[in-house]
Amino acid sequence: MITLDTSRKTPDYLEPPLVRAMPPEEQERSRRALAALSAVVLVLFGVLLLRLWSLQLVQGELLKVRSESNRLRTQDLPPWRGMILDRHGEVLVSNRPSFDLVVQLEDVTDPGPLAARLAALLKLDQAQTLEVLQAARQANQSQVRLKGDLTWEELAQVESHKPELPGAAIVIQPKREYRHGSLACHVLGYLGEITEAQLKSGRYPQHKMGDFLGRCGIEAAWEDYLRGRRGFRRIEVDAYGRELGQLEVQDSLPGANVFLTLDARLQQEAEACLAGQHGAIVALEAKTGKIRALASSPSYSPEAFERGLSAAEWQRLSQDPSHPLENRALKGQYPPGSTFKIVMALAALEEKVVTPTSVIYCSGAMPLGNHVFRCWKKGGHGGMNLHSALVHSCDVYFYQVGRRLGIERIAKWSRRFGLGAPTGLKLDKELPGLVASSHWKQARFGFPWQEGDTVSVSIGQGYNLATPLQMALVAAAAANGGLILEPQLVEKVESPAGEVLYQAAPVVRSRLEANPRHLALIQKALADVVAQGTGKAARLPHLHVAGKTGTSQVVSLEKEKRAGKGAKKYQNHAWFVATAPAEDPQLAVAVLVEHGGGGGAVAAPLAKRVLAAAFPPPAVASAP
Repeated sequence: MITLDTSRKTPDYLEPPLVRAMPPEEQERSRRALAALSAVVLVLFGVLLLRLWSLQLVQGELLKVRSESNRLRTQDLPPWRGMILDRHGEVLVSNRPSFDLVVQLEDVTDPGPLAARLAALLKLDQAQTLEVLQAARQANQSQVRLKGDLTWEELAQVESHKPELPGAAIVIQPKREYRHGSLACHVLGYLGEITEAQLKSGRYPQHKMGDFLGRCGIEAAWEDYLRGRRGFRRIEVDAYGRELGQLEVQDSLPGANVFLTLDARLQQEAEACLAGQHGAIVALEAKTGKIRALASSPSYSPEAFERGLSAAEWQRLSQDPSHPLENRALKGQYPPGSTFKIVMALAALEEKVVTPTSVIYCSGAMPLGNHVFRCWKKGGHGGMNLHSALVHSCDVYFYQVGRRLGIERIAKWSRRFGLGAPTGLKLDKELPGLVASSHWKQARFGFPWQEGDTVSVSIGQGYNLATPLQMALVAAAAANGGLILEPQLVEKVESPAGEVLYQAAPVVRSRLEANPRHLALIQKALADVVAQGTGKAARLPHLHVAGKTGTSQVVSLEKEKRAGKGAKKYQNHAWFVATAPAEDPQLAVAVLVEHGGGGGAVAAPLAKRVLAAAFPPPAVASAP
């Protein structure tokens, strides 16, 4: 039998360790540390959950769009503007493709190397290129155009180095092409890039930054028809912005074609007449108001605006003392000179201050107070009736007529002829000229009207001002039975498919309400002005022309004499207005040559050239 010895002591290493109780203060510290750690963990998890909630729910749609934009791109397809053609269908303004370099900014991580590479390839200014890229990025633009109208060599450089140019792309933009250089530039106008103020105005909802729109002329006045409708391409790109494929396309729609009332051949002749001169020529249909030629000199090149003017070029052009950008035909305001005697003659007959047979004696001068008003013919014309006074442009006769009428009746008939107000031509902002009156002078200068003022106005001097376009309409009204017509420059507008969207029709703004016999008497006198009077230089062997010369003083005769013949700026303006054929007027013409001298010597020959171009002599059959 085996007996266990229970008296032996268990070794220490086999005994369980003694657990000592933790002091209360240590337990408290441990609990606090654990609580703090738990709180930090909970806060971190809360922030993480909040961020996930924001990304998924609040910004989910936005981030989805941004993610898609890294893969999908929408490219604009700019529309081709409609063409501008003359009345015979000859193209004056068309379009051509321009290859422009643009940079998609979201594909550019660092613009510095890109600017350096582009500057080297295209010979650009590196600092300026970098400045443009950085400015566009700061303005949150999606893309920026760095250079337009690339040459074939420049295009090849960009395309062959495309992998080295992240974000760079070539886009095709339509550019205006002026088929006849500067011909009719003041009528056609030019394009300019839309401004930020115009975009914010809300008037151009279809435009965006970088688009071009008409600045003046037909390009601006008929912008809504010409501009067309933009399209787009939706493409897939890789991480470097390179196109992988096309997903969707909506073609742009070209603008409508605008057919002008201008005759390109007649316009060329009118501009040739003004070569080297400052002035304007207007030729319009006497019975419809349709303008066949509207020339202003000096002119400018619209192609310069198309390629883009530098600041220095724009400053030089806009500050040119000859004002080449000004359309003198509708913005040049001049004393009408003796062409105003057409208005005076009808007013005198209608107001019964003279009859066709009334005679007024011209001695060459008319004293009034302490001043002597002289006739252009020093020795005087002798006894003059209305017909002979118009034919020989007798000043003294019309001085006396003006005194009998008084300024208020002169002003009334001036306004009836459409003077002192815009003609209604839909082209830029024409100036109204000026019809003076006693009320006007008192309000303008604070002085009462004097009889001497009336005498000056009676021969187209003094305060009255008119534009060449207005005087062409005056000549037309005297010849067409007293109709004051609204001048027109657009014959029709056609869609690219040939649908007529607009068709011009004559617009009668008002009527003179004058005795037809009085108008016939004046027209007969104007025919004799050319046949035997001061307008002989406008005679044509195959065409009867009616017209009136005019010479308007720029300064007083004394000042002009002191300045001498070399001071051109003090020389008179030369006027001539005409209608033809005299027996059945079809065309009315107004010619104004600034500081040209006498109307009969300078302006009448130019009108003759225009009328000869409009009514060429009949071809003579050759002998068999």
